[in-house]
Formats: sequence, structure tokens, C-alpha cells
Amino acid sequence: MNSPPVVEWTEADAARSARWRSENGAPPPRRIVIADDRTKADDAYKLACEGTALLWRGDFHNARQLLTALARRIDRRPRKTPPADVTQAFHLHRAAQNHRARILGMLLVPLDATHAVPLHRAPDVREACTRAYGPPAQQQPEPAGTDATDATDATDATDATGTLPPVAAVVSLRELLGLIGANEWRKKGVEIPALGGDRIHPHYGVFSPARGEYVDLVAEAPLPTQELAFDIGTGTGVLASVLARRGVRRIVATDQDPRALACARENTERLGVAGQVEVVEADLFPAGRAPLVVCNPPWVPAKPTSPVEHAVYDPGSRMLHGFLGGLADHLTPDGEGWLILSDLAEHLGLRPHDELLDAFAKAGLTVVDRLDITPRHPRARDTSDPLHVARAAEVTSLWRLATTG
Repeated sequence: MNSPPVVEWTEADAARSARWRSENGAPPPRRIVIADDRTKADDAYKLACEGTALLWRGDFHNARQLLTALARRIDRRPRKTPPADVTQAFHLHRAAQNHRARILGMLLVPLDATHAVPLHRAPDVREACTRAYGPPAQQQPEPAGTDATDATDATDATDATGTLPPVAAVVSLRELLGLIGANEWRKKGVEIPALGGDRIHPHYGVFSPARGEYVDLVAEAPLPTQELAFDIGTGTGVLASVLARRGVRRIVATDQDPRALACARENTERLGVAGQVEVVEADLFPAGRAPLVVCNPPWVPAKPTSPVEHAVYDPGSRMLHGFLGGLADHLTPDGEGWLILSDLAEHLGLRPHDELLDAFAKAGLTVVDRLDITPRHPRARDTSDPLHVARAAEVTSLWRLATTG
């Protein structure tokens, strides 16, 4: 196993180091300076643009305000007129997103050995960090006379003797806020009309079914069987749960992401369908054949930049072609494969329409029927979005596929 990445910096005339945490795979910053409540936003922005990260040692709420100020300075840059070519507009949009993420990712905060943030007025993030990173390597006792939920609120950059507290890890504030938000969504859950209003609780790094069009398609398509189904790339387990609620007696749900596997198991248990759904680790298909095989692969052939983006972006459409190429070998003779796929990539010029039809033919598949649904999410109506034309034309389809002959 590779050693975890480490960041190094100088503080109070002493060399220091800590583990680098980055769930999107960002490399450790090469240069880190200390920042606190006296740091001006313009100075911080200049340093971040130059590739220098700022390790925050002041008030946590002031760090959040600085992050907002950095975002305003990024947005203040003159915007170029979007090119007429929608594919070029997409690539420029992704480049702008990546630039924004890189600059905002330069504001860092420390974590101690219990996943707490040793800064004044910091919230208790230990549960959120544990769910994303796993249990701390070692637990430290809570300060005497301090309630566990308020332990980090009473901690400042230095203790009563003026000594800097130990730092076990360093993480970008932007990522940490994402962890906090994801943990709240996990607690609250996402209401799914196709499950009668019951909720799916997404784990950190697992794509949330907030865009429910594809779920509605699976809830409405005519079932070819109630005996057995495979759900390929189950994620939160939402489609497997919908099939179970529709009366399918056994569903084998696969994924290769440990977070997704744990998430799907938790959701099927919570929804009372764990007796019907077997969640297994697999790259695409489980062993055997089924009369119904369902897959909702990533729909944009581009490079993801964070764990949750793997549900949307798939370089070279690997999962799509892997599913189609292996489907005939995993269907029973009279079975159906359900491919649920948005055509946004076609409107962005990233995948020709004929490529999908050619892939069907090459895989020995024929189209039995196609069910379509238009998006309901707000971005489809946002005329300020540089990709608005493509998003407004998007259609999500459930392709009912059978083996040729």
C-alpha cells in the first residue's frame, strides 16, 4: 500500500507536517503559508492564484467568509461570450469549474487526531469526517469538563500555554464544507415519489437521486418478469429498491465502490427490501443470467474531478460500452436489458447519436421499445447557464433491449 500523502509547512519557526486529505485526488500543495483573521482577501486571492495554499489558524467563521470572498473575486473576472460551438462551450465550462475548484481549494484547515477542527467557533465535524474518511487512527480523550458536542468550539489556534495543538491532517475548507453538507443530506434523505415518498439516504461520494426522472422511468416501464433482476452500478440502491417495491422477488445489485455498496445495503435495509435485494461487489455484472438487467450508467463521456462525479462523467463511455458489450451474455433468452441514459452528451457534441445505435447492433441487441422523459431540474430552465441550449433539449430514455434473433 502507498503511504498517505503528506503536506509540510513552517509555523512558529518550526517545520511541521501532517497527512493530506483530498477526496477528489488533488495533489498536496507544494507551498503553504499561515493565514488568520488578519489576512486580507486580496492577498489570499493572489497567493492562491500563484499556487500557494493558506493554512487557516484564525476563527472558523472568518475562514468561511474568506472563502466566500475568494469566490467573489473569481466570479468578478470578465466573462467571455460563450462560443457558438456547444462542444467548445462545454470544455470551457469544465475548465472554468476546475479553475474555480483549484483556487478555492487553496484555503486549508487543520484536523486533529479525532477528526475535530482545532479552531475557534468550529462546528463539530467528527461525524461527517468519520463517515467520509473512516474512523480516526487514534482517539484522544475529550478535554475535562467539556461536552463532546462542543469540544471544538472551545479550541483556539493555541492552547492556554501558547503551544500550537497537534495537527493530524490538513483538508481544504471547501472539501470540509462539502463533507458537512453531504452528512446532512445523508441524515435528511431524498424523497422518492416512486417509493411512495419514502427516502433514500445517500452516503458521501455516492450520487444522490435528486434528479428523479430516471427513477420514474424504472417505476413505469412494463416488467418482463418478477422473478429475478440485476441492477448494474446500483449506487444508493434506489433502482433496486423500486424494483423490489414493484414485486420483483430477487434483485442482485452490483457496484465496485465500497461507499456505494455500504449505502445500498443501508437503504435497502431501511426500506424493508433487504430480503429481496442482494448487494454484491462486482465490476458491472454478477455471475449468471437474469430475465431483467437494469443499468443507469454515467451519461457524459468526460473526465470526473471528484468521487460523486463518477456517476455523471465516464471517460470513453467505459461503463456504457461495458454494459452493452456484456448484456447478451447475462440475459436469459427472452429477457430484457433496460438502459437508462440521458442524451445530453449528444446535444453537447460529445457522442454522436449513431454511436449508441451502432453499439446496440455490435452487441447483438435490438430495441424493443423506448420510454422518454424530459428533465424537471432547475438547470434545464436556467437561461444564464452557458450550456442552457443543450440542457433544455435533454431527454432521458429507458431503452428496452433484447438479444437479436
